[in-house]
Amino acid sequence: MPTVPDDSLLDDPARLAEADTAGLLRAAAMAGAQVRATAEAAAELELSDRLDVGRPRSLVLIDRPGVSRTLTRLVAALLTPSCPVPVVVAEVVPSWIGALDVVFAHTDDAGDRELAASLERAARYGARVVLSAPDEGPVAAAVAGKGLLLAPRIPVPPEMAFPRGLAAALLTANALGLLVADLEQLADHLDAEAEKDYLARDSFANPAKAMALKLAERQPLLWGLDPVAVAVGEHAAHAFAAHAAVVCDVEDYRQALARPALRRAALSGGVDRDIFADPEEGADATPRVLLLSIRTGPAAEAARYQAEDLLPGGDVIAPAEEIETDEIVRAAVLALRFELAAVYLGLAVGSIGGAGRYTPATA
Repeated sequence: MPTVPDDSLLDDPARLAEADTAGLLRAAAMAGAQVRATAEAAAELELSDRLDVGRPRSLVLIDRPGVSRTLTRLVAALLTPSCPVPVVVAEVVPSWIGALDVVFAHTDDAGDRELAASLERAARYGARVVLSAPDEGPVAAAVAGKGLLLAPRIPVPPEMAFPRGLAAALLTANALGLLVADLEQLADHLDAEAEKDYLARDSFANPAKAMALKLAERQPLLWGLDPVAVAVGEHAAHAFAAHAAVVCDVEDYRQALARPALRRAALSGGVDRDIFADPEEGADATPRVLLLSIRTGPAAEAARYQAEDLLPGGDVIAPAEEIETDEIVRAAVLALRFELAAVYLGLAVGSIGGAGRYTPATA
């Protein structure tokens, strides 16, 4: 049975701050600072000049546990439509790696020996390696003197390092001429989102708190209308599992609709429940569909029209309606909003946090 959240906590800044014993809200709000610090580290390392050696044969994105998995899939989705070289997502460096390839990896596990061995082999075979990781331990040692290491400058918990890893991957793709990402604009928009979601703002004016309340005691179905939105949904699912112990279903909306039982449950769960209903009735959380949309244009509009027609109870989450910027920024902003919503929900249900959570008296 889903845990009943303490809704009053979300609109009590003092209790929120007290409950957030790990400082997760503050760490999430440092997203823009993480991006800027990573860009500064890349500039000092002369990343662009050192990767400016012509178009690579392939870009290999190493997919490790944690936020590495979600950020590499997001970068792959951002690159895929027009990328002039193959983009490969793999858990370890492929056996065919060579001097014409570029490898990017992000990890906060400095002792990941499987990754270390993989990166060492990539460097040995002449591949250019860009690593976003702590500057000590086996992983960093594997590329010492042979690869480019972007070490963290803003200390945050590993589950909050998504902006740093994303920035490092975008800077790598920028340097290779595979996309154009404005990191300063990205950081500015992440700062603006963090301000909107600040703990002192009431739920009705705080998008992350509103999302947390929307998904409280519900089964989130995060169905993307485009590949980038699906990747953002995967990061959201990781965040909700990490902070609120909530399991989300993430899928492309067309694939989601191909599952008849879940589709029927989604349609029946689309109507808001009676606020006077007994919370003890019913052992399972009812589904709530969020239709995520990052891309714009005719294809995106057609997908949205079809999804809204087939799922009339779904809530469309489309950052383009709020901010005028590119899809890279829209994706990162929505990922941050989900991350903060997951933390707020985790604090409200008590899956994270401490003394600030209200505990009703027992007889």
